[in-house]
Amino acid sequence: MNALVPLPVLLPLCATGLSLAFGTRLKQLQRLISVAVLTAVLGLSVTLMTVADMRGPLTVHLGDFAPPLGITLVADRLSGLMLTVSSAVTLCVLVYSLGQGMADREEETPVAVFHPAYLILVAGVSCTFLAGDLVNLYVGFEIMLVASFVLLTLGGTGPRIRAGSTYVIISLFSSMLFLTAIAMTYAATGTANFAQLAGRLAALPLGVQTLIQAMLLTVFAIKAAVFPLAAWLPDSYPTAPAPVTAVFAGLLTKVGVYCMLRTETLLFPGNRLGDLLMAAALASMVVGILGAVAQTDLKRLLSFTLISHIGFMVFGIGLATRDAYGGAIVYVAHHITVQTTLFLVAGLIERRGGTTELTRIGGLAKAAPVLAALFFVPAMNLAGIPPLSGFIGKLGLMRAGVADGGVWAWILVTGSAVTSLLTLYVMAKVWNLAFWRAAPPGQAATGTVLESDSDEDEDDDDADEGPDRIPGTGDEPVRPRHQPAGRAVAATLHGHAVTTTTKLPLPMTWATAATVALGLAFTVFAGPLTSYTDRAAAELLARTPYVQAVLGR
Repeated sequence: MNALVPLPVLLPLCATGLSLAFGTRLKQLQRLISVAVLTAVLGLSVTLMTVADMRGPLTVHLGDFAPPLGITLVADRLSGLMLTVSSAVTLCVLVYSLGQGMADREEETPVAVFHPAYLILVAGVSCTFLAGDLVNLYVGFEIMLVASFVLLTLGGTGPRIRAGSTYVIISLFSSMLFLTAIAMTYAATGTANFAQLAGRLAALPLGVQTLIQAMLLTVFAIKAAVFPLAAWLPDSYPTAPAPVTAVFAGLLTKVGVYCMLRTETLLFPGNRLGDLLMAAALASMVVGILGAVAQTDLKRLLSFTLISHIGFMVFGIGLATRDAYGGAIVYVAHHITVQTTLFLVAGLIERRGGTTELTRIGGLAKAAPVLAALFFVPAMNLAGIPPLSGFIGKLGLMRAGVADGGVWAWILVTGSAVTSLLTLYVMAKVWNLAFWRAAPPGQAATGTVLESDSDEDEDDDDADEGPDRIPGTGDEPVRPRHQPAGRAVAATLHGHAVTTTTKLPLPMTWATAATVALGLAFTVFAGPLTSYTDRAAAELLARTPYVQAVLGR
């Protein structure tokens, strides 16, 4: 079974070469390769999760070089669960993107780059979850960065280039800081392997330990969008197409949370910076949800709720107890699925109503009841309404806080309750404006094509003027022109053209429904899920199974 560990990384990388080779000439084959590979990665992830739960961590030393010389990949309960959830989500998002027609309209570029970039992103995510050393973890981050920049800026529109530039500058800064932390760690201990560091870091002076821990936490906090290091996120994600935004918001930030979980338990036990983490968690909850309350654009609103709910996960890491880690792991799995679903629904709303500006749409509950149901379920899940998985994760974290009994723990319990109520208010606001009220007079009619300033025949100077500007979406004015209903001009990666249609494409709808069902599955199987995460938390705190699996002693 150890031989299966590298495959979630290798399969997408090999498929990337095939996808580039076929390009636009054999589009159907290119799509088939992507779907088949991600399906295989999902099957492998489930297998690794199951075997790791039954037998303990699985390890492989690439090239058969023992640590610290070789590259070590490790699949334990935590990484197995993260791989499984991320694989399921990325597969659903890929199907959604195919239905949207994003990959079908790539003749404008020399090669069809969406599929290769997406597969590289999946490989990078898998690499970070399986990495057994800091260097390989850094490599996984850089693979994700390269693919992310391509996906954010495809089409070359002004808002996307600006958002992508901000994203890549912040990511490069965190990468430089990460490299510095790795160099310091290696200089002090002579290794970057997690299992060896678990024993050697404890022998360092306390000041050196704390400095390395603080640097690594800063890097991972930037990746996870923990306040005050989250200012880049609301301006970077909403400009991208719905599938790209969905996988970024739902998955990439959780990579940072995963790294915090891994390093705080394996490398830095003792919770020296627990108070700092809980302060950051509280700030993320409050600032994020207040930012969401102030938004009228759905994508920006969801971006702020993302920052807010990262605070719940950091809350569990800051408490550093078995129950808290278990609750944090449940909430990570829940939030990956729910946040992805809400951004996919935002894409459907944009296709149905022509915009995600809440002041300009309405009446969707009557006009599109299926769409209303697809929004309502994950919205209530995010708010933590019983008995959904959001409630289960929050309840676990709050119970851990009450059991801890400390001042910060009680403050975070109160903050969690207030944040949950404000999240419910925000979701109710979206429901009332977009779904429940009657359609406003200015809502786009079916068949209206809304184009951005990316169109070649528009002058950039004119793009900054006019009454058709959509609030809350940066520099993307819209100029509606009417075409007969039924002429599909799908939202693409090469601009931001949106045609309002009465009937949504079935692949988009079914992919969104699949992510809704995955979120509900966490509720139906809450007992086995919480038992699994409790075992994962115990394994994280024990550290010995991981170290013995890697070092063989």
